[in-house]
Amino acid sequence: MTKQTTRWFLAELHRRYQLDGVLFLVDDADYLGPVLAEDGYRFQILAHGNRNAIERVFWEVERRTSSFANSFSHIELETAQDWLEAFAVYHNSRQT
Repeated sequence: MTKQTTRWFLAELHRRYQLDGVLFLVDDADYLGPVLAEDGYRFQILAHGNRNAIERVFWEVERRTSSFANSFSHIELETAQDWLEAFAVYHNSRQT
């Protein structure tokens, strides 16, 4: 992304949403901090912080979801539905 593209993107965000008081978290984009500062936006540089831990959780959820879906790719719809219903009963019974 260039500075011009970033400014266009921020202008579009500002047009659609109220960005007053918003704090942008910036990571590994050398040009982004100066653009935000020049245009009067608040920002904080957060390099390799909690964001990476959160990304790992989402990657794991995505990986498991994909693996789960692939395990049902060759069976009949009714079989998958029966399995999911049985799993829901089991899962809900453990939520006490």
